[in-house]
Amino acid sequence: MHDFLIANRAELIARCRTKVAQRASPGMLEEELQHGVTVFLDQLIKTLAVERFVDTSRSRKVSGRAGGGKPALSEIGESAALHGKELLQHGFTVEEVVHDYGDLCQAITDLAFERGAAIGVDEFRTLNRCLDNAIATAVTEFGYQHDFVMAGLQADALNERLGFFAHELRNLLCTATLALSIIKEGNVGLTGATGGVLDRALIGLANLIGRSLADVRATADMEVQHRLFSLADFIAEIKLSATLEAKVKGCVLTVSHVDPLLAVDADRDLLLSATGNLLQNAFKFSHAHSEVTLNAYSSADRILIDVEDHCGGLPPGAAERMFNSFTQMGADTSGLGLGLSISRRSVEANHGILSVRDIPGTGCVFTIDLPRHALVTGVLS
Repeated sequence: MHDFLIANRAELIARCRTKVAQRASPGMLEEELQHGVTVFLDQLIKTLAVERFVDTSRSRKVSGRAGGGKPALSEIGESAALHGKELLQHGFTVEEVVHDYGDLCQAITDLAFERGAAIGVDEFRTLNRCLDNAIATAVTEFGYQHDFVMAGLQADALNERLGFFAHELRNLLCTATLALSIIKEGNVGLTGATGGVLDRALIGLANLIGRSLADVRATADMEVQHRLFSLADFIAEIKLSATLEAKVKGCVLTVSHVDPLLAVDADRDLLLSATGNLLQNAFKFSHAHSEVTLNAYSSADRILIDVEDHCGGLPPGAAERMFNSFTQMGADTSGLGLGLSISRRSVEANHGILSVRDIPGTGCVFTIDLPRHALVTGVLS
């Protein structure tokens, strides 16, 4: 097989390139199609040469030992590790890493059959040993590098989020501090415009911290604390804080009557965060002096909580994108763009669904859809 591989090296590489091209994504560069094949082929030829002309044991320095286990240093191992790393950098998947080596094995056996070249048992064992060691090392390194890259991306994403959070927190604190300083001078009162600025800054701080805590719980996959509670009491609690925010934002909040027998089995804090975020967005993007509606009711075996705003409607394609993190849709780009993303994760953690329905020219309705429960004669059930 040693002489056969040397004589047909170019043909084997060409066949491998053809196989890779059939799997490759459109536009993949030519050098990526033949990546790594030549190195392994040359090392296989070297292994066969050593085993043919020199002490067989010395070939292990080139190809490594058989049988797996703790890997020993070898030329194939070192180059396969580099190969796995480079394939990741070129955008290959782990499946393609394995297929690359399989392509060469298939090309060798096909061409040997076509040309009547006999492959001895020992030579075939050498081929399998080289393939096993190369695939194992390449896949291991690919996985390690993939984890390393993902860890780096996650760290970058975390730093970005912390940067946004710190920036927003600083702005709100500066605004609140400045307003308080002016009020302390005694020239303006708490009920005036400066008091309104302080109110908005403090509400913004509370909302920012609340969203961040909910995001931490969802991201950390913390245990959801389910318990059964009255839907009417839940909506009444939200109404208290939302009424103040509506006043600050210059909107009218309308809250529908809730059936006192309806109950929700959920993590109350996460659901408060999700509903609060929806109301904050509604106040933020609704036109001045327009109405924001909070409506909670049952439909068959579901409980639905609707938040309807008067933002004027959604632009094309916005409904699919607006739940992504750091997405800002309206003209007001204050905030982190995390509210809807956190709301969806919080609702889903409670086995619910968060959706949006566009009302062209008017606004949109966000709906939290949860399993229905009931209060029977004042007892949770």
